[in-house]
Amino acid sequence: MKNLFLLTAALMLSVFSFAQDAAELINQGNEAMKAENYEKAFELYDQGMKNIGEVEVDPSINFNIGYAAYKSNNLEGAVEYFDKAIGDGINVSKSHEYKALAYNDKEDYQNAVKSYEQSIASADGESEPLVYNAAIAAYRGDMFDKAVELFGKSVENNYKAETAIYYKAVTLRKQNKDAEYKATLEEGVKKFPKEDRLSDALANIYVSEGNELYKKGVAILTAANEKVSSGAISTADDAYTAEVNKAKKEFQEAVDVLDKALSIDPANTNAKKLKEASQSVLQS
Repeated sequence: MKNLFLLTAALMLSVFSFAQDAAELINQGNEAMKAENYEKAFELYDQGMKNIGEVEVDPSINFNIGYAAYKSNNLEGAVEYFDKAIGDGINVSKSHEYKALAYNDKEDYQNAVKSYEQSIASADGESEPLVYNAAIAAYRGDMFDKAVELFGKSVENNYKAETAIYYKAVTLRKQNKDAEYKATLEEGVKKFPKEDRLSDALANIYVSEGNELYKKGVAILTAANEKVSSGAISTADDAYTAEVNKAKKEFQEAVDVLDKALSIDPANTNAKKLKEASQSVLQS
């Protein structure tokens, strides 16, 4: 009986000793955090928490440990302890945000976007920066539908709206959604006329459209003149006049769309040249 008692007492002393050691490790972790030695802080915290036994600690420490893991580029540790903080209801939105940042650093954009959206859903205050950052992560991860949605929300939130609407347009272009790409640029130029990225991109679309119209007009005139050269028709024939008028319609439409390009980018050389070429035919 005496031996059994001594064994039990020794076991209790061992458990108590482990708890003391764990508490000391956590204290050392706090000191390492103050010194911004995050890798060391995480090692100390993690070792202490894994030997804490039944000793109660403030659950807010899990957020600090997750932060130390994040700052030391330890994705697994960050996710583990931020999840514990979330489970305890501690800094929930911020924990999700730091998880997103950790995933983002590892180029795990799918989980980054998911974590950003969870941060947005649990945020008490402003979430506009989170929406924008989620959009960037979605764009980088080729999650184009999600990127368009989130960039659109950033425009609505008026948070970095000029950049958001530009990248919304770029994303639509990557999806080969040309009509939506153009419409988004037109919206962007209307809202932010001084944003060169938007006006330059839209002007290039108009120049491309003007060039296609110009080429159609040239093709029509060339075909009509070939018929004259072959003797099939003469320049006095109504058929020839009709073809010339058809060509001029294309040239006039080219001038109209090129005027749009020049209205937002007056220095656009290609627009100027195409407009001059179209007008020379119209005036002939």
